[in-house]
Amino acid sequence: MVDADQTFVIVGGGLAGAKAAETLRSEGFTGRVILICDERDRPYERPPLSKGFLLGKEERDSVFVHEPAWYAQNDVELHLGQTVDAIDRAAKTVRFGDDGTLVHYDKLLLATGAEPRRLDIPGTDLAGVHHLRRIAHAERLKGVLAALGRDNGHLVIAGAGWIGLEVAAAARQYGAEVTVVQTAPTPLYGALGPELGNLFAELHREHGVRFRFGVRLTEIVGQDGMVLAARTDDGEEHPAHDVLAAIGAAPRTALAESAGLEIADRAHGGGIVVDERLRTSDPDIYAAGDVASFPLALFGTRLRVEHWANALNGGPAAARSMLGRYEVYDRVPYFFTDQYDLGMEYSGWAPPGSYDQVVIRGDAGKREFIAFWVKEGRVLAGMNVNVWDVTGPIQRLIRSGVRVDTERLADPHVPLAALA
Repeated sequence: MVDADQTFVIVGGGLAGAKAAETLRSEGFTGRVILICDERDRPYERPPLSKGFLLGKEERDSVFVHEPAWYAQNDVELHLGQTVDAIDRAAKTVRFGDDGTLVHYDKLLLATGAEPRRLDIPGTDLAGVHHLRRIAHAERLKGVLAALGRDNGHLVIAGAGWIGLEVAAAARQYGAEVTVVQTAPTPLYGALGPELGNLFAELHREHGVRFRFGVRLTEIVGQDGMVLAARTDDGEEHPAHDVLAAIGAAPRTALAESAGLEIADRAHGGGIVVDERLRTSDPDIYAAGDVASFPLALFGTRLRVEHWANALNGGPAAARSMLGRYEVYDRVPYFFTDQYDLGMEYSGWAPPGSYDQVVIRGDAGKREFIAFWVKEGRVLAGMNVNVWDVTGPIQRLIRSGVRVDTERLADPHVPLAALA
C-alpha cells in the first residue's frame, strides 16, 4: 500500500519525468518524490528547441514544464546537474555519480531519454559541428543560424529526419544556405515512406534547400579549428561553415543495462523493455518516454517512440502504475511538425513495407490534405497537413481496425466518423 513512508525516485528530468512527478502529487501520493536531472536547467519541453525557440519566436522561459516555485510548493525534491551511475536492485538504492550518495527507493522510474547519435568521421571535433538535443544546444545553434544568415554562410545537415528538416527550415528563414545530406532516397523515409517524403523534399526545395540523397558524409574539412567543407562518399565537397549532425537518437540505457534490466533488440529500436503498465523486468522499476520499449497490441509489435506526446502521456501513465493503478499504456503514436507554412500532425505507425497504398483526401498540391497509410483496406496511420481538428477521428479510425472503402476514404465530403 502506498503511504507517506514511501519514496519514489525519478531519474531523468525531461517532460516524462516532470509529468510523472506532477501526476504522483495530483493523484494524492503523500510520500517522498525525488526527481534527478543531469541538466542544470529545470525540466523543459524539447519541441520548441527545433521550432519556435530556435526561430526566436518563443522566449526561453516558455519551454519549461513548471514554474521554478512549483517543485518546492509540491514537495518535489529536484536535484539539478546530478547523475545516477548505479542502481542496486537488491538494496533498492540509486547512487549519485558525483559523490556516491545512496538514495533509497520503493518505486523507481527511469526516464533517461535519448541522446544524439554521433558522426563517426574525421573532423567531428571542429568547433562548427553541432547536435541538437538540449536547450544549451538550441541556444548555441540559434546564434549560429543568425550569423550564417547575416554572412551568407553555409550549413550542411547530415540527416533528413524531423530534426534535420526543422533546422533546415529555421536556417533558411534566417537566410543561411543549406545542404542536406541523406543516405535514404527521400527525407523522412523511415517515418513516412517515399510518397510523402517527396512532398517534404519539394517543400524545402521551394525554399532553397539543396538535397543530396543516397550519400553520406565521410569527412568534415577544417582549418584552425573551424569548418571549411563537408565531403560525401560520392567524391563531392560541399561548402560549409557549420555542420549539424541529425542522424537520429539512441536510448540512454546504460544505467538500466548495468542494473541487469531487460533491453530490447535493435530491430525494435532498443530501449528498456516494459510491459503494458510500463513496468520493467524488475516489478519495482518503471520506464517511460524516449527510453521505454513498450508493447502496442494495436500494431502487434513493440515500439520505442521518441516524440513529445509519448513523454507527455507516458510519464503520467507510469506514475499511476507506480501507485498501483492498473492502466494499460496503449496510446496511438502521435507527433507533429511545423516547417515554413506547413503544419502537420501524424497518428499511427506505418513504416515502409507495412502498407500497400497511400490514400490522399484533399489537395496535396496546395498542401491541404490528409494522407492515410492503408493495408488491405485497414488504416494504419493518418497525417493531416494544414487540416486541423481531425486527430481524434483519425485515431479512432486506426483503432477500429475496420476495412474502409478507399474511394470514400479519399472523399472529403464523407465524414471520417462515418468510416470507423
